[in-house]
Amino acid sequence: MSLLGSARFLMRSLQRSQVQPVARITSKPAKETISAGEQAIALVTLFVTILGPSGWILAHLEDYKKGE
Repeated sequence: MSLLGSARFLMRSLQRSQVQPVARITSKPAKETISAGEQAIALVTLFVTILGPSGWILAHLEDYKKGE
């Protein structure tokens, strides 16, 4: 019986202590618009920066396995 009572207490306390957002974040329109060309350059740079080294390692994986 005490196990059931403690489970009820736990469920009630979890329901009462829900997290309330503290920060009041508001969004505004962008001050400057970014053109499609600038977005494309940023995306290509991001992909090359992240995927370039990974592709290099995968392309030379057999060389790394030889251990010479």
